[in-house]
Formats: sequence, structure tokens, C-alpha cells
Amino acid sequence: MAEISAQLVKQLRDRTGAGMMECKKALTEAGGDLDKAVDVLRKLGIASATKKAARTTRQGVIGSYIHQGSQLGVLIEVNCESDFVARTGDFQTLVRDLAMQVAAADPQFLRKEDVSASALDHEKEIQRDRARAEGKPEKMLDKIVEGRLNKFYEEVCLYEQPFIKDNTTTVGDLVKAAIGKLGENISVARFVRFKVGDSQAAASTVEPGVQQPA
Repeated sequence: MAEISAQLVKQLRDRTGAGMMECKKALTEAGGDLDKAVDVLRKLGIASATKKAARTTRQGVIGSYIHQGSQLGVLIEVNCESDFVARTGDFQTLVRDLAMQVAAADPQFLRKEDVSASALDHEKEIQRDRARAEGKPEKMLDKIVEGRLNKFYEEVCLYEQPFIKDNTTTVGDLVKAAIGKLGENISVARFVRFKVGDSQAAASTVEPGVQQPA
């Protein structure tokens, strides 16, 4: 099997706009052939997803998930371009999967760019102190911290998290795949996670990463 280099993944991503994990899967399936990998992504509809990302999403649904025992629940708004797509089984399944993701993985923000400055500064300070405690050279601390932030984003940002049903793909790539399949732009607008006895956690998921409803 051909070795799939990071450079090859980047080339495919630049050409198609698909996510890194989807690009790596396509290249693996195509035996490392870039053109064949593009065809793989086109067949899945993923290669065209980025082109649709600028389209306005004014339709959609508010989905919910209540975990067994009724101690944990999620409300999530997922938007698309038309009411027709919002009513399809594929879209409804996506919304439920996203609600389950929020319930299981407890993200605090939607995307990297939504992480508050205070949360980011706090994490950088923790990772810098950790690196110092490990004996890392002072001149290398900034580089080490930046590298470790990727793990932080995976933990706190919904779109960066590994999908709970398939940890080889991210939630962001899951949404891109749905965009390709359904032919419309799709985006998560906001979510709230409730846990019995944890009112502070429910409030915090709204404030930093998700706009509150008007």
C-alpha cells in the first residue's frame, strides 16, 4: 500500500476543499493516486462542499437528544438552505448524530475561531507551564504550546472533535459529507447541553461558542 504523506493530503485538500481525514481516506482508497482520489471525493460529493459553504442557510431544524435516564439532554439548531432538505431522512439523521455528539463529547465551542480569547490564553498558560515542568527549553515553549493546542481544539470545538460513531473522521468532515450528499450548505448554528444538577455547565455551552437566541 502506498504511503500517504502529509504533503499529498494537503495537495488533495487544496484541490478539493475536503477535510484532512476525508482526503487521507480517499488517497488510501486510490492507492496514493491524486487524480483518482479527486474522483473518489467527487463521487461522495465532498469535493464540492466547500464551494457551497458561502451559501445562506435560513432553513433547518432544532433537534434534541435525551440520554437514557433523562439526566442529560441536548438542544441543537442545524441549518440548511431549503425546507425540503430539512425534512429529508438524511438531514434528520445528521441532526440527531450531532445532538448525540454534543451529549457525549461536551464541546464548549462550535469552531476554532469561536474559542474565546480568555479560554485560549488560559490553555496556553497551562501548556506552557506543563512544558516547563517537563524541562523543555524556554525558546521552544511557544512552538510546543502551539502544537498542543490542536489537542485542545479537538476536545472543546464541535467541528474539530472525532465523530463518536467513527473516530477516523471529524464532525466537520461529517458535515461536509452531508453537504456533498444533500447538495446544500449545512451548518450548526448553536447548541445547549443540559445535565441534571449542573446548571453552570448548561449556561457555559451557550455563552462562549454559540450565539444566544434573540
